Amino acid sequence: MPRPVPDQYLLLCLRLGTFLCFLGWAWAHLYWEGPYHILVWNDQTFALARSLGISWETYVGTEPGGGIIQKWLSRVGWLYVLCAIVSLTVRKGRWVQLSIVIFGSGLLLLMAWAKYVGAQRQLPMLVEHGGQFLMPILLVLALQLGARHRATVIVALIAFVATFAGHGAYALGLWPTPPTFFGMTTVILDVEFDTARRILQVAGILDFLICVGIFIPALRVPSAIYGAAWGLLTALARPVAGMSSDLIYWGADQFLHEAVLRAPHVLIPIYLALLWGFRQKRKQPLPF
Repeated sequence: MPRPVPDQYLLLCLRLGTFLCFLGWAWAHLYWEGPYHILVWNDQTFALARSLGISWETYVGTEPGGGIIQKWLSRVGWLYVLCAIVSLTVRKGRWVQLSIVIFGSGLLLLMAWAKYVGAQRQLPMLVEHGGQFLMPILLVLALQLGARHRATVIVALIAFVATFAGHGAYALGLWPTPPTFFGMTTVILDVEFDTARRILQVAGILDFLICVGIFIPALRVPSAIYGAAWGLLTALARPVAGMSSDLIYWGADQFLHEAVLRAPHVLIPIYLALLWGFRQKRKQPLPF
């Protein structure tokens, strides 16, 4: 029997996935802007501000970058930078560091919620971000309980299913398929719209099949390997489709972070494949 993968490599997958996810979103916030305006620029938020005694001028500001909301939105990116740095150094029992990583998970959840509301509350928009906002939680569980602990594996499975079920629901057209899906498929594969639609439908079916296969002992490792490969391809599709020598910096500043922040889509399946692909003893049960 092959030797089991050392826990340090399992932990490395989770640590690297957390770091890259935070790093990608830090760039997205600092270079561009977070998706929070749908949450802060509405009547309910204005009413809450007034109830706290905050005037319109203080809330909104009278110049670019002024006002409470604009100032704090501009600082969110630095919180992601902090979380990214801490995710590389956090250790078991370091409660301040662990708390920062958990706080980062909350930031990712808030971001996913804002995108969900901005997408007119389409459920797959929230669900497909599950792998990202659960990634820091996975790292904390692996540090505190162990990379092979039942709770860690269960959360990893939830993150895996959420990522690929959300993507599959869009690809199959159960909810309106994002135009970017069609755009990336037609540009990269050089196919017509109808062909791109059929390719996406097949991909969506496979997304749901691996969500089932991940729970079947004979299929869980192949499902995890396919998930890792498909997660890598869909992450790289953003810069491959968008970057061009005609753009400044080849467009890397616009598209490269889109691949980086999707690192959990790749590294969570790799973690599961490494975990299940090697057993310590023939009679030892798997952790889930």
